Amino acid sequence: MKPPILLAALLLLPASVASAGHPSAGFPVSAPASLPGSAAYVRTLSVGPDITTAAGGMVAAPSWRWPLAPRPPVLRGFDPPPKPWLSGHRGVDLGAAGAGAQVTSPAAGTVGFVGVVVDRPVITIDHGGGLRSSFEPVDSALAVGSAVAAGQVIGTALPGHCPAASCVHWGVRDGAEYVNPLQFVMDLRPSVLLPLSSAPGRPHPG
Repeated sequence: MKPPILLAALLLLPASVASAGHPSAGFPVSAPASLPGSAAYVRTLSVGPDITTAAGGMVAAPSWRWPLAPRPPVLRGFDPPPKPWLSGHRGVDLGAAGAGAQVTSPAAGTVGFVGVVVDRPVITIDHGGGLRSSFEPVDSALAVGSAVAAGQVIGTALPGHCPAASCVHWGVRDGAEYVNPLQFVMDLRPSVLLPLSSAPGRPHPG
């Protein structure tokens, strides 16, 4: 294989995505000691200060809090449908300690909705800039218009969403489009490969 082709393939490798029991995004992994006809390469942590939402807006690198404590396992990930009218999973299911577990606001905002949708109690927090978080099934005593701080309790988890475990469904919308909630609490930016000569603390070969 020609070196440029091999290098191009390696540059397209995505970072791993963390969930309970899995490596975190950007976790160091083994890389080839060398590439034919080139200097040795190492895999580095993700680069760039921002990540892009599905709606095209830029979001600062993860600064929100997990809405459950301790850090919950991700029981089901973000899997949006290719078309808005098709079925899919427009959020993530987070494992809760049990019914009655406290749910907190991942970022400051204002309560935009509290009520029942179909047959499940839902609370929505408007974080500003078009970003809104929704949680279900969650029982809340807050009223629409209430200001909430990051980490403030907004309700308690109820059973009924996950058949085999207690969980809370967390969805985030950027405008009218659903985006992956995990990007606000984890670094999901892609990793890149750099020459050893460009890596910090690595002398130039030769």
